[in-house]
Amino acid sequence: MQTQYQFNCGKYQLNLSRPHVMGIVNVTPDSFSDGGKYTSTDLAVAHGLELIAQGADILDIGGESTRPGAEPVSLDEELRRVIPVIEALSAVSTVPLSIDTYKPEVMRQAIFAGVDIVNDIRALQEKHAVEIVANSNAGVCLMHMQGMPQTMQLAPSYQDVVAEVKQFLIERMQVVMSAGIAKERIVLDPGFGFGKTTAHNIALIQHLGEIGELGPLLVGLSRKSVLGKIAGGDEQQRLHAGLAASVISAMKGAKIVRVHDVKATVDALKVVTAVLPA
Repeated sequence: MQTQYQFNCGKYQLNLSRPHVMGIVNVTPDSFSDGGKYTSTDLAVAHGLELIAQGADILDIGGESTRPGAEPVSLDEELRRVIPVIEALSAVSTVPLSIDTYKPEVMRQAIFAGVDIVNDIRALQEKHAVEIVANSNAGVCLMHMQGMPQTMQLAPSYQDVVAEVKQFLIERMQVVMSAGIAKERIVLDPGFGFGKTTAHNIALIQHLGEIGELGPLLVGLSRKSVLGKIAGGDEQQRLHAGLAASVISAMKGAKIVRVHDVKATVDALKVVTAVLPA
């Protein structure tokens, strides 16, 4: 039996009785997989609309790469990249828009520009981030990360990665709910590849069902290095491994999968939906 959830985000209420696909719109020159492909507003908007046509349930717009070793982007530059894309897409999108950022001021301006979800690798730990989201009707994704992108993959270490990720997510949920963000506005992300070795990532996949008892899970494994270490190939050669990861994650209860390859993932998850018990 699959746990049923509703995700209230902005003007949308998503019924998570089936797995949803979050399509990635990177407005960055240096993201690990598609950096530099959609750096202009027109290209990013066109890409977003194409992902919706392919079946994306959510669009996740990002203006700063968080790949291992990535250099931080200034607030002004991140706003310059993402706000015009959000404004343009919010006027035509038929699906919720998400902003991938940890900066509170980007969250504030993105919500004003029309995003429905804040997807934060820092789980609203930056000063004023909780208040900004609480004072809106946006949904939020709280992600676990050990360290920061510049150094997180140098020497990840855990006594028990599953227990520690769960405890962090529990603590962050308690903080944001005490600030007035309803549980129905929260999804959780174990943070694959964010301060984790291959063994840590595999352990988290194996225990997704246990982590998912906390609330609806968002899983982001698309084209990540852990897939390359398992199956081989560079970022552009990880489609099949990524599909396997999305299918396994959905079978283990993940409610949202964040991917680059939308059409192939949508088709694969239709099969999952057809065979999972209602």
